[in-house]
Amino acid sequence: MALGYSLMKLYNTFSKQKEEFKPLNDNEVRMYTCGPTVYDFAHIGNFRSYLAVDFLRRTLEYLDYKVIQVKNITDVGHLTQDDIDEGEDKITKAAREKKVSPEDIARSYEKAFREDEEKLNIKQAEFYPRATENIPEMIKAIQELIAKGYAYEKDGAVFFDISKFNNYGKLSGNTLEKLKSGSRIKPNTLKKNQYDFYLWRPAEKEHIMNWLSPWGEGYPGWHIECSVMSKKYLESETLDIHSGGEDNIFPHHENEIAQSESLNDKKFVNYWFHSGYLLVEGEKMAKSKNNFYTLRDLEEKQYDPLAFRLLAFGTHYRSPFDFSFSSLNQAVANLGTIKEFTRRLKNASSETPESIDDLFKQTKEGFREALENDLDTPKALSVIFELIKKVNSLIDDEKISQEQAKIILNLMLEFNQILGLDLEEEIPEEIVELAQRRKGLRKERRFAEADKARKEILSKGYEVSDLGDDFIIRKK
Repeated sequence: MALGYSLMKLYNTFSKQKEEFKPLNDNEVRMYTCGPTVYDFAHIGNFRSYLAVDFLRRTLEYLDYKVIQVKNITDVGHLTQDDIDEGEDKITKAAREKKVSPEDIARSYEKAFREDEEKLNIKQAEFYPRATENIPEMIKAIQELIAKGYAYEKDGAVFFDISKFNNYGKLSGNTLEKLKSGSRIKPNTLKKNQYDFYLWRPAEKEHIMNWLSPWGEGYPGWHIECSVMSKKYLESETLDIHSGGEDNIFPHHENEIAQSESLNDKKFVNYWFHSGYLLVEGEKMAKSKNNFYTLRDLEEKQYDPLAFRLLAFGTHYRSPFDFSFSSLNQAVANLGTIKEFTRRLKNASSETPESIDDLFKQTKEGFREALENDLDTPKALSVIFELIKKVNSLIDDEKISQEQAKIILNLMLEFNQILGLDLEEEIPEEIVELAQRRKGLRKERRFAEADKARKEILSKGYEVSDLGDDFIIRKK
């Protein structure tokens, strides 16, 4: 449970500085998260961003805020060259290549995304609206933008005229002047100027998903979808928090601001929350480099998804996340250390304990202060490991009572509200003893007997994974 009034500070991408967080309505937070485009499995870079938002949501709830979150499902309108608002619709392209319908593609990968979220213990949003189910509202919004002079139609296409919106580029710094000086956009004869973006696209011959509109058959642009769905499902023209990856800042979030503020004559978002890029051993992740991973790839290599979750917790959300298998192996070991610690607490008992009052207070305050300081999860994790180190020493020296151990265990379970590591899950003592016996057998090079112990663990519904001289147990 939280300790009262929060003084949380968040870095706001808009102001480029940390700001004290104050929601519009008392302790209620309305947050919009740019969700997946469901044309393929989400990769670990995507999930780095979604985990950052999950840590934020859990922290806000830990601090006694009520969070209402929308995470959209983009199932039309996101183009292959989204940075210049050109190319082919990603869903249509995947459907054509796999010779199935766009709906089959979208629903299949939406289901996979939700399954992966569950494996990572990412809390469910209150709403997961699909773009294709909100087309009438998008058409209405586009009509209003045309009526207000911010948009224009040409040959079945509707564009937002960024020259009509004051301060375009105020989030990203990509002003109209800078765009003109560094443009790589191919000339589009339908546009008044080459930096305008699509609100509605006319139906191409190969595009299967089309809707009737006042401008003919077509489909919405990617940017208008989020402006419409955030307002509809959060029931507000101004949002407390809008989150996404760093790559969403421009053009997607910049265009959302232009549309929404032109439409509603109000500030769109109070706090912009963006996570940094994920790299793989210092390089950009790409299939051509054979360093492209989905969560399912990690599972195939026998990694627990919660180890990746813990690895993400150990990197500040705004910093580049340099992924490697050596760092993931360390996260596996750290996860094992945390789970072993909670198991040891359940068995600790001493009749001559030392006081833990100061340690308890310092740990609880240190954890909270780290999170309130722009979600400093690496610092929060270091606070936890310092606690583990000190309490393990007390357990080793038989200087912690059963009652004290219960207090520390409850504190760990409180921290787990944010960690999300399934610490409540009870590993039967029989399984732990089998795993420890197997470890001893392996050390003695009695591998046949060790393998027999492993199979017995499997038969009881658990798996044991080795990491050097250590191991971790998990349910199958």
